Amino acid sequence: QVLARREVVAMNKVVHVQKINAAEAASGSGRSWHDDYSHSAYIFVGGLDNRLTEGDVIAVFSQYGEPVDINLARDKDSGTRKGFCFIAYEDQRSTRLAIDNLNGVKLLGRTLSVDHCADYKPPESDSDGEGPSGVGGIAPVAVSTSDEEEPDSVDLYLDQSKKKKDKKD
Repeated sequence: QVLARREVVAMNKVVHVQKINAAEAASGSGRSWHDDYSHSAYIFVGGLDNRLTEGDVIAVFSQYGEPVDINLARDKDSGTRKGFCFIAYEDQRSTRLAIDNLNGVKLLGRTLSVDHCADYKPPESDSDGEGPSGVGGIAPVAVSTSDEEEPDSVDLYLDQSKKKKDKKD
């Protein structure tokens, strides 16, 4: 019965966003309700199956842009997943695509509720550098504006390996 209630709440949110999109399309004003959230690249995703990992969620949501941060909510005591997360995209325009295309989609039998986050702040890291759930997320990456070519991951790996070898000697 609790699951049925969650499903109804999720569907109400989905229907609400769909009505906003339909009204916006009918008005032809050129202004989008998404514009009210242009300051945030974070989205809320609810209705996730508890078996999904951060990697699973990223695989689904990377269809619409490059996720740079994910916070899959977990119970502080048990570490079990709570069924929702927050995702940040490298480009804020990706939030619109994810919301418009994934809100209301069924994933593993659960209806996803995807919406903007107006004032989300990522949680502070613990002393070990991990998030509060004990699971590290994807760190945001600064976008380089220089024309210099950046090293690829193989170069970085070889560089790190050389440093470790030099320390042993």
